[in-house]
Amino acid sequence: MSEVAIPSESVVVRRRRRRRATPLEYGRKRWLQIVLALNFLFLYFPIAALIAFSFNDSRRNVTWQGFTFKYYEKAYNNAGLHEAFLNSMIVAGTSTVVSTLLGTMLGLALYRYRFPGRGPFEGWVHLPIVIPEVCLGVAMLAFFAWADIPLGLFTVTVSHIAFTIPFVAVVVRSRMAGFDESLEEASRDLGANGWQTFWSVTFPYMIPGVVAGALLAFTLSLDDFVITFFTSGPGSTTFPIKIYSMVRFSVTPEVNAASTVLIVLTLTLTVTAMLIQARTGRKIDTHG
Repeated sequence: MSEVAIPSESVVVRRRRRRRATPLEYGRKRWLQIVLALNFLFLYFPIAALIAFSFNDSRRNVTWQGFTFKYYEKAYNNAGLHEAFLNSMIVAGTSTVVSTLLGTMLGLALYRYRFPGRGPFEGWVHLPIVIPEVCLGVAMLAFFAWADIPLGLFTVTVSHIAFTIPFVAVVVRSRMAGFDESLEEASRDLGANGWQTFWSVTFPYMIPGVVAGALLAFTLSLDDFVITFFTSGPGSTTFPIKIYSMVRFSVTPEVNAASTVLIVLTLTLTVTAMLIQARTGRKIDTHG
């Protein structure tokens, strides 16, 4: 009897790839591409226009008059922008350190421990994420007024800490959702105590979530306007507040240049967070 040749899996896959799409499938693919293109245009065209007009050699910023870097030079030589940027970095750096520590502990506690009222407590933790920022800003302003605390960098920093802690906790808790607790049991079986197990097994697994949460907190604090507007005082103007005060007079290429710097910084932090999270995750999965 002659043997029947059975095509290998790779041959079947190649045959499926060579199969032409039907008109219906082609139409669906084309509509999907159009929808994605329209979404990208709607979301990113204003940002691209802002960046492009930051190089516009025109004071009115209405029509394109030529390419220039002079408005970046003006923004660089603006002492008010320097002070506002320094204030933003101080507030964002301080609030990120504190919110990362507290948010990491909170996220780990929400993952690990079971206690009465855990569900309502977890919902209460997420409340700053859900409620509008203007409500949170008014609430913080009322609290500082009740406590007779003068508005300044301290009040802005405390407000940003309260605002960013839930974001760090959510990211860390989501990271720990895929943790294999048998690794901790194996560590204890090998003679490690609780602290050794945490620093050698649990914390390395948490690092991608901690880094992503920290960079997310830094980005949110650096870009925040609403809460900062309500809780800032004399001498505590941050970069977004300064840009807003400049826009109130007129939208000039200098304003676009300052805004572009903030966009580039935010984008850099976001991409860095994604790269660190991806690389750390691959290393842990490989060694694990």
